[in-house]
Amino acid sequence: MNDLQAIPASILEPSFNRALKEKGLHPLRRVSLRELQINLGRLCNQACNHCHVDAGPKRTEIMTWPTANKIMEWAEKNKIQRVDITGGAPEMNVNFRTMVDRFLSLGIQVTARCNLSILLEPGYTDIAPWYAQRKVHLACSLPCYTEDNVDGQRGMGVFKKSIKALQLLNRLGYGRSEGLILDLVYNPGGAYLPPSQNELEAQYKIRLNEDFGIVFNNLLTITNLPISRFYHYLERTGQRVSYQRLLVDNFNADTVSALMCRYLISVDWQGRIYDCDFNQMLDLPYGGSDKHYLWDLRPDDVCDKPVAVGAHCFACTAGAGSSCGGALG
Repeated sequence: MNDLQAIPASILEPSFNRALKEKGLHPLRRVSLRELQINLGRLCNQACNHCHVDAGPKRTEIMTWPTANKIMEWAEKNKIQRVDITGGAPEMNVNFRTMVDRFLSLGIQVTARCNLSILLEPGYTDIAPWYAQRKVHLACSLPCYTEDNVDGQRGMGVFKKSIKALQLLNRLGYGRSEGLILDLVYNPGGAYLPPSQNELEAQYKIRLNEDFGIVFNNLLTITNLPISRFYHYLERTGQRVSYQRLLVDNFNADTVSALMCRYLISVDWQGRIYDCDFNQMLDLPYGGSDKHYLWDLRPDDVCDKPVAVGAHCFACTAGAGSSCGGALG
């Protein structure tokens, strides 16, 4: 049984569709495709409590070269403008650097999702200068500016490694020089919504600069979705129903137009496509139909197609909204 099936029917897809209908926004449909988000696999040097991918050092799901090559060929043929590369730790895929260089050679903007600690691991210590040379946009996880909160969520010693990695990136020009964009990613440490993104960003900038001399460009706040590890945390602590109710009660119709599932295609390590990274983890295929592969898709067919939704979608539309690009409004 997957997480979606485990949620009571009373708060499954009909309730999210009902919320959309009440605001005249049903059905949720796509606009033109602007971006690919590519998951290179679930292998990671960390195993964070909140990870919706269930990534970790023992995961074996990893994108192979034939699949990576098909994705790059498709992106070139269809003139994709932006890719967002994630994992796991995407750097641990042996094809990662080749893919980034190929996308950049095609004039495609590349964002890499980096957990920071990977930059200090043996075999990966040259990644930071490699990123800087290519001016890859970095979105780096740092769920708090205090050690206890980060280590509690991501593992003992991760905070100190993250600070050391950020200082390294700053020395290379990230967060300081034009074209070297360093964004940090926050997610709550428990069953509550993120605070104001702008206010929290200001606090992060003050604390990280005063305590560690660290600067960065933007803070992106992401709501925890009740799936995978966070779902099981909610179950263990008896908070699953109350958290789902919190999300439903804070539904914000103004966030719907900016949802990433309207303009982005999520691609898994096997090349299969989904409306978003979260649907991917629930094995909820693109459009709710039979599974498709990216190379079978025509971008012209994407616009105006319905998006597959479920109870988890309330997390992206609660409060100020949430996406891989941070708050929506």
